[in-house]
Amino acid sequence: MSPAPTALDRLVSRAPLPTLGLELPLDNDWGGTRLRADRAAGRPFGVPDLTRHAGLARLADELGFAALWVRDVPLYDPDRFGDAGSVFETFTHLGHLAAVTERTVLGTAAVVLPLRQPLLVAKAAATVDVLSGGRFVLGLASGDRPVEYPLFGADFHSRGARFREGVEILRAAWAHRRAGEGMSLPGLGLGADRHLEVLPKPTGPSVPIAVAGHAQQSAEWIAENADASLNYPRPLGALRLATRRWQELTQGSAKPYLTPMQLDLTEAPSVPATPIRLGLRTGREALVEHLRQMGELGVAHVSFNLRPGDRPVEEVLHELAETVLPHFPSPGAGTWAGADTLAAS
Repeated sequence: MSPAPTALDRLVSRAPLPTLGLELPLDNDWGGTRLRADRAAGRPFGVPDLTRHAGLARLADELGFAALWVRDVPLYDPDRFGDAGSVFETFTHLGHLAAVTERTVLGTAAVVLPLRQPLLVAKAAATVDVLSGGRFVLGLASGDRPVEYPLFGADFHSRGARFREGVEILRAAWAHRRAGEGMSLPGLGLGADRHLEVLPKPTGPSVPIAVAGHAQQSAEWIAENADASLNYPRPLGALRLATRRWQELTQGSAKPYLTPMQLDLTEAPSVPATPIRLGLRTGREALVEHLRQMGELGVAHVSFNLRPGDRPVEEVLHELAETVLPHFPSPGAGTWAGADTLAAS
């Protein structure tokens, strides 16, 4: 009997085309109109409007977006970074999203593992995985905001080693063991004879892990220890080199390459694509062509961050669903890698 498809399987198409998701928050607070209005009203930059967050997440699920990704920003730093990310505490937010959505994959982009206790991350991630029915991908990062580390009792300069240790603990905590066996964590002084466990166990052998960026690790370590690469957006030329390198390192294993992209979708469909920071300003026609090229280069999944746009988010979601999503695989259409296995189960 074939193993049940994982959340990552739902993001990978049999065709060389990416599935399409969204990065939360679903807001347009970086667009020019909102920036001016927020400035006039004295509202801080980088803090999105979350009054309709649940309804917009539910709408994205109903429209057929493959995934919803949340960011982990523990502390809002208006002086140095000016972006509060998804605002809500990550795993609390994911539990809510699991309840208000039915089909879309849920992911983190990404949890700053060196700032957290790995055993608690293991429990929280497995809980989201179970509550969502196996729809969860845990994106992990080493973090890049030095001010946060001493406040959480962690050392910024050793975060790479702490990241590796954390991933090892996560895998050990999620492992399914025979009755009478216990979790072994020699680095923490815990032997299997103590019979301790982290519950619940994931719906599959493990919660899928996607490593964001380099996380202070070598490319070889990531290829061996992660289930996917969650990498930063690049121009197509640089993207070709990055995906080729990932494919060389992961030969013989189906480990997808995922990437986010900031998107300012224009109302006029024929506007050509022009670069913006970490993404594109474009009409839908050029967007479809750009995404096709990304798929041909080996990108399995693209998530859109809509915050730079000026248009109402709900309007953009409907346009993407009606004119862009039909060109690409959808988990609801049976075109993803795990569809055959799920249909037979």
